[in-house]
Amino acid sequence: MYEITQKYNGTLDKFIGDAVMVFHGDPHSRGQKEDAIANVEMALEMQARADALGIEVRMGINTGDCVVGNFGSDDRMEYTIVGSAVNLAARLESSSESGQILISKSTYELVKDKIRCEARGSVKLRGIDREVMTYWALEMRDEPSHEPQGVEDLGATERMPNVVSA
Repeated sequence: MYEITQKYNGTLDKFIGDAVMVFHGDPHSRGQKEDAIANVEMALEMQARADALGIEVRMGINTGDCVVGNFGSDDRMEYTIVGSAVNLAARLESSSESGQILISKSTYELVKDKIRCEARGSVKLRGIDREVMTYWALEMRDEPSHEPQGVEDLGATERMPNVVSA
């Protein structure tokens, strides 16, 4: 998974047991939309690799405002990412199904032209005070989507630059 992360210029934040947390958008960003697409493409390739190895994985991806930097003390410092968008990505991962990639609406809005997705519907996630519209990320599109490109207010926590995969 590390090699796939590097291929898509992701930042491997940490290993958590048998899980991995990766984000795009810091320290280098190609822009919010391109970072989101790279993150979902990376997840699709990770899913395919896990399938080839006979390993069942589930993933959650969210786009939102985060704080990234060195956190800790003089004795122990760690470069990491924190914030409610990170928590939402972790909750999406927990709510996902084996062999699936569950993404938030904020991520869907950025990737829908390049990634074929299917609506899962609104879900209530532990620790999140509102229902979250979710989608399954399925595969890369061969041709651009012809879906309407309307702009809607998604709320402040879902319009910021970083993408998180848990």
